[in-house]
Amino acid sequence: MPRVKRGTIANKRRRQVLKDAKGFRFGRSKKEREARTALLKAGQHAFAHRRDKKNDFRRLWTIRLNAALRPLGLTYSRFINILKVKNIALDRKILSGFAMNHPAIFEKIVASVK
Repeated sequence: MPRVKRGTIANKRRRQVLKDAKGFRFGRSKKEREARTALLKAGQHAFAHRRDKKNDFRRLWTIRLNAALRPLGLTYSRFINILKVKNIALDRKILSGFAMNHPAIFEKIVASVK
């Protein structure tokens, strides 16, 4: 069997790891072993936070809706309950978009629900 030198592949892999860890602080951007562990951890956080993002946005829509409904004489929970009772299938994202960008349309929706 001929001899195979693997230095080029190892260096290529090391360069890629350090490139991916660019911008990390301290040894995590300079040392291969620390960079690898930092990248693994960053990947775990990214995975978890992609799921958290959905909850964060839902909370934001709820807050926006409540803020828009209070001056119109309703609370968020009563409004959502009325929507469910009347089988109106508008989700929180759409409703909060109307409340922010098209207040006139939102007021018509609230008036029809009341």
